[in-house]
Amino acid sequence: MSEHNLPPHVLTEIASPMRDSRLMGVGELAQLATSADLAVAADARLALQHLTEDDSRSVAAAAAAALGRTAVRLNPDRVDFGQVPPGTPALAADVLVTGPPLAVATAAVTVAGPGLRAALHDGRLRIEWQPRTDWLDGSVTVRGAAGWADVRVTGQVVATGAMSRADLEEQLEAEAGTGGYAAARVTVLPPPVRRRRSGTLLIGGLTALVLLGGAGVAVALTGNLPRSRAPAAAPVAAPAVTSGPPSAAAPRALTTAAPAPTGLARVPLALRAASLPEPSVIGTIRVGDEPEGVAVSPDGRTVYVANQSARVLSVVDAATRRVSSVKLRNTPRFVTTSRDGRLVFVSMYENDKSGSGVAVVDAAGRRVVRYLATGRQPYTLSVGPDDRLWVPIHSEGRIEIHQAGGEQRADARVSVPPNPHAVAFSSGLRRAFSADHESNAVAVIDMRTDRLLDSVPVSRAPHSVAVSPDGSTVLVAGYEADTADLIDAATLRRTGPFPVGKKPQSVTFAGDGRHAYVVNEGSNSVSVLDARTGAVTSTIAVGHSPRTIAVSPDGRLAYVTNGDDDTLSVLRVAE
Repeated sequence: MSEHNLPPHVLTEIASPMRDSRLMGVGELAQLATSADLAVAADARLALQHLTEDDSRSVAAAAAAALGRTAVRLNPDRVDFGQVPPGTPALAADVLVTGPPLAVATAAVTVAGPGLRAALHDGRLRIEWQPRTDWLDGSVTVRGAAGWADVRVTGQVVATGAMSRADLEEQLEAEAGTGGYAAARVTVLPPPVRRRRSGTLLIGGLTALVLLGGAGVAVALTGNLPRSRAPAAAPVAAPAVTSGPPSAAAPRALTTAAPAPTGLARVPLALRAASLPEPSVIGTIRVGDEPEGVAVSPDGRTVYVANQSARVLSVVDAATRRVSSVKLRNTPRFVTTSRDGRLVFVSMYENDKSGSGVAVVDAAGRRVVRYLATGRQPYTLSVGPDDRLWVPIHSEGRIEIHQAGGEQRADARVSVPPNPHAVAFSSGLRRAFSADHESNAVAVIDMRTDRLLDSVPVSRAPHSVAVSPDGSTVLVAGYEADTADLIDAATLRRTGPFPVGKKPQSVTFAGDGRHAYVVNEGSNSVSVLDARTGAVTSTIAVGHSPRTIAVSPDGRLAYVTNGDDDTLSVLRVAE
């Protein structure tokens, strides 16, 4: 921290042995952090970061809150391009970037997701998607001297059915009446105009999207529009055909004021399929010896399985169910992927805790590109919404945080109660949750400061933790209690315990968040819970000694590793 840019009286206040003086200094720093003088604002935020480690809890909490108030913010924090037909041209959405001058002036943008691009301009974040794969579940992160924020970006390419213009307008009005969060309007970047021999203009894949409270309606133009039927004064979302080359045009949104085209299709915005209260097993895939961890790639096309006794990472083609393998240096335990799917991370250690580390695998080349050194016994690792790799170090009571590109040394370390098994995230609340096995607790970590905020008592021996897709609910499995608990991610109020099977080992949520799944290692089953009430809706028999579970990005399938059978059970969990 530079003393040259902060007023002397503020330096005196924050250095005072009196708590009230330091609290007053926090208030002064919060104001300075909004200054147009970027050097002053940067030093004020740095001083606030130091104060989050103050001996006084009230001072530390006030400093953390001030950092949150002066951080960069994005509105909305979710863009859903909805379901679009094949051949749709590039789509774009604008997100408002707000915060003090430091937040905007120093911000940089990173993108994770196939076909995504993004750029900052005049306080707005322009996100563009060129549909390349069937599924998009990516993110755009804005990071700078005033912290970071991200936007989750989703979309799907599907065939669509038709609906009437009146039905569409009625649906739009109904969605508009629901109120809710700020809207993110999606526009269509005009494609090159092509003249057909029949003299008709082909307009394909034009989509408009309104987000209201996380829901909305998408419209797609999929048919041919004859010249004779086009209204004379009607504006359209593509340039008119002329005898010369098409002129450049700014992106326009297709709205309900546009003339009724032919082939109008209503497309539901729910990216995730509706989860079933009673899933079914639809197949079994043989993988390596003693499978443990499992993860699905962001595009849903590949399933990765860590096989302990075989010392290989199985790579499963989700469509053909063909299996290949990547040899690893040490015994693999758990697996996750980067948010863009290009890298796969595998935690490793031997029974005597030697060989501890993380293998970084290139997904396209299917080869290990590096090994990361970690503490002893790295457990169920995960890549967070901050694009960093969070690795629970079971035997040392801490979580190591690495850059997702795979840096050799941890970027940060967070001490948690003994001993962390897993980590999950609430993006909106900027919180991470860790299941701490020997402490019968779930640790709550502030992702802005990488600092332990609180600890929530739960059922005995929590082995696994998951956060609902909307970031509001935490689910944790009590391995020795044969129960599961639910925690409100904001208030940290716990409900439960809810009885499940024997030795619940792994938990996750359905894609739509309506149901949750608990893998019962001692009962050879999966308990399906109502995610709101915690009630068990069904129990599904799987293989022997099931270990972990992962749900595909579209929410339709789930994969369960069966440690004693050397197999992967495939469950249909949604319609």
